[in-house]
Formats: sequence, structure tokens, C-alpha cells
Amino acid sequence: MFELKKIISSLFMPLPALLIIGFLGLSLIMFTAKRKSGCVIVLFSLVGIFLVSFQPVSSRLLMPLERQYKGFLPVDASIDYVMVLGSGHVVDDQLPPTSELSRTALMRLTEGIRIFRMYPGSKLILSGYAGGSEFSHARMLAQVALGLGVPKADIILLETAKDTWEEARQAAAFVKQKKMVLVTSASHMHRALHEFHAAGLAPVPAPTNYLAQKNIRQPWEKYAPKARYLEQTERYWHETMGSLWQDLRDWLLKTTPEPLPTTPKASTAEDMPDPVKKPSS
Repeated sequence: MFELKKIISSLFMPLPALLIIGFLGLSLIMFTAKRKSGCVIVLFSLVGIFLVSFQPVSSRLLMPLERQYKGFLPVDASIDYVMVLGSGHVVDDQLPPTSELSRTALMRLTEGIRIFRMYPGSKLILSGYAGGSEFSHARMLAQVALGLGVPKADIILLETAKDTWEEARQAAAFVKQKKMVLVTSASHMHRALHEFHAAGLAPVPAPTNYLAQKNIRQPWEKYAPKARYLEQTERYWHETMGSLWQDLRDWLLKTTPEPLPTTPKASTAEDMPDPVKKPSS
């Protein structure tokens, strides 16, 4: 079910969807007599690709989503846990550990470590499953965290959580009523908090990885279609589809919370023989 959801959602992302529409129009031009209709469809596809890669459009879509929560500032209360949600990696022993993490994962981890160091005695929770690679994403995050000076004893790994729903419920099993900071991308924060609130937690939001900016003055940067602006539109649409899925799922389940696990599905980096081991070449 998880894999099917990912495959279907990827086809509905702006670039794949518009390319599929464009190829359908091209098929009408090449193989049928409906050439005029085909030209209109191809034109729609090309204009659509231009618009989703255009900064005035992409930033206007994404910025309201990203700016719902302000960046983390120190709070007076003590913090027991800082949880960093995972976001992709590769395993390649020819790369430095920081390059094995996705850009999003690296930014989330950096912010998590910054906050973790503000509160001596807190624990750093790293989450993410293997996703078909040799090591879980949580372990890859731990590898970088250890390299940046985080003590092994202060790292907790959630290595089986595939999505935010699972991350929230696994965290709730051992965080309970203690104080926790939640670190994720600014665009993902609203949806993540929904899951953690549903799991009975009330984390302090710590958004990071802001993509949309309005203070772009150079016309060659602002008005030329670029891949990074396409990424902004894709991020907006990904979160929009995720929110729609949340609403549908909650409606189907009648918002009845599922029972939380009685024991935490977590391990500490200290308990592992080698949490940063690289595959042999």
C-alpha cells in the first residue's frame, strides 16, 4: 500500500503529469486526424511546464505554506527530545557522509543538532527506514551526527518508520508527556504536526529548509524558468496531495486513533555494534 501510494502520487506531480499530457497531445497529432486538438493539448503542456518553473508562480504557491510557523527560538522550558524527520539518502562509500544525505535531510539534521546543543541532557531522535538500501535512513543521519560531535549515547534511532504517520506513533510510545521539538521542512510542518497531535503529542515546531523567497531582485533570476522553482511547485503540490490524503484517511477511519505501541520501536546508536559502518568496497 505504501509503495502504491508513492507510485501514484509521483505520477500526479506537476512535471510528470504535464509531460504525460504533452505526449497524449503529440499522439493525437501523429496518429489521428485530431491535430488541432493535439496542438492545443501540447500547448497547454508547454505553458504549464513554464508556469510551474516560474518564480512569481512557484513562490506565491509555496510561501504561505512555509511561513505558517516561525523558525525555532529557545524556549524557557526544558527540552527532553529533539526529533528530526528523515528525507532520503544514498549509500556510496566513495562519497563523504554529508553527501550521502539528501539536501533536505542534511538541512533538517543540521537544525536538529543546533537545537539539541541548546539543551544539555536532551536526546536526538533520528527517523527513517532503509528504502531499499543497505542501511536505514536513521543510521545514515546518525553517521553524520556522530561526525558532527553528537555523543552516541544521546542518539535514538527509529529505523522502521516509513512515513510521518508511523514516525509520530513510534515516537509517542516513549516520548509520552515529555517535551519534544519537532524538526522538519517548513512546507511539511503543518502536515507533520497533524500526525503528531493525532498521536497524542504536542511538539514545539522547528521548521527548516525554506525554499520560497520573495526578495529576488535580479530579473534574470526572477523571470527565467529554473529547476529550483519547479522544485518549489512540486513541494507545494506534494504537501497539498498529502493533506488531501490525510483528510480522506481520517474520514475513512472516522478519525478514530489507532492504539499506540506499548513499547518503543526504537534503538540507541550506543546499542548497535557499528551504527556508521560503510559497505565494503
